[in-house]
Amino acid sequence: MKVVSDINTPADMSAFWMPFTANQQFKAAPRILKSAEGMYYRAEDGRKILDGTAGLWCCNAGHGRREIAEAVSQQIAHLDFAPTFQMGHPLPFELANQLVEIAPKGFGHVFYTNSGSESVDTALKIALAWQRARGQGTRTRLIGRERGYHGVGFGGISVGGIPGNRKWFGSLLGGVDHLPHTLDIARNAFTRGLPDEDVTLADELEKIVFLHDASNIAAVIVEPIAGSTGVIMPPKGYLKRLREICTKHGILLIFDEVITGFGRLGSPFAAQEFDVIPDMITCAKGLTNGAIPMGAVLVQDHIHDDMMAAGKGAIELFHGYTYSGHPVAAAAGLATLEIYRNENLLTRAAELAGYWEEAAHSLKGCKHVKDVRNYGLVAGIELESMADAPGKRAYEVFVRCFEKGALIRVTGDIIALSPPLIIERSEIDDLFTLLQDALQAQD
Repeated sequence: MKVVSDINTPADMSAFWMPFTANQQFKAAPRILKSAEGMYYRAEDGRKILDGTAGLWCCNAGHGRREIAEAVSQQIAHLDFAPTFQMGHPLPFELANQLVEIAPKGFGHVFYTNSGSESVDTALKIALAWQRARGQGTRTRLIGRERGYHGVGFGGISVGGIPGNRKWFGSLLGGVDHLPHTLDIARNAFTRGLPDEDVTLADELEKIVFLHDASNIAAVIVEPIAGSTGVIMPPKGYLKRLREICTKHGILLIFDEVITGFGRLGSPFAAQEFDVIPDMITCAKGLTNGAIPMGAVLVQDHIHDDMMAAGKGAIELFHGYTYSGHPVAAAAGLATLEIYRNENLLTRAAELAGYWEEAAHSLKGCKHVKDVRNYGLVAGIELESMADAPGKRAYEVFVRCFEKGALIRVTGDIIALSPPLIIERSEIDDLFTLLQDALQAQD
């Protein structure tokens, strides 16, 4: 049998319809990654590529972690699959116990999914079911936010607010409204950390409640820091004000922490970093260091307990996935959490945040840079768009960086950086030097 690592990219690449990719453009000039270790990918042509994006916001402990590979290998040989519908196996129970240990106080329960998209749809369904279980069945409206990204399930794109993710797919879920986004470059360009206190955007939720009435609203979902749309920060006090309004009106608050979870901001979760406790937290990506698909919804005790009481011994929630709590994914999750504990990776971003901030803001003054935003080990660099081709400038910088040995991520004309949490100061220097060179070479 041919060793998988020896397989080269076939000449005919047409069969794979690639996600979120201009397929014809890519296949005309492909960028192929062949292996990875530590902070680096290895391209098919042998070049080392410094990973400035933790893969896709997910490889927080870096690449090629043997601890995870060994755990996965041992588990798949021991128990490749077991159902968790009316059955069980030990690993998801143990992983849940360890997840609630690092979660904010009051989050005593975990529902497993296979991705961030599934985590969001699961959280939305739990919100609707919980409202019904407590006799509030009219509460069916869901509130998202402009420019929000909550995956690609129908629930996620409905509460999400990125036009390109929504416009192709019809009317989506009914009864959804959106808060305004929190980006204000005119007032907050080149802010270091969170913009100054401003709760007026959060108070827009009161207007939405007035319009629809609280008796019809089930939940509000936001990313603490909006990642995929281009790293948008909440003003100081914004998240606390959302929490106050939701509590006042009996509305659940969901934090989508698929990106911010597992140490990205300097705490295990953004809820702890910003001292704002939602009712549910969605996560994925860093849960298994990207090694095996897995997601989860962390649920506060009061929601779980109310659902148990309403169930009266029958199935309490008619929801789940064939692979919820998959044994191999759970093994990867347990190994990942052990790495995080042993190497203090859930808080390491706080130690590097100052150095990262200085490196990010060194790009101020570079050609076409109109804003830099940062927090923890995440940064967004917004570029002036070409008049006739929005998104083209950042894409050209992305390609140039890859050619020179760095992987960045772009959305529109915004560059997003989110390296593995194992990054060293010298690698931060290398990443921003390569990016600065690419920016300066841009027309």
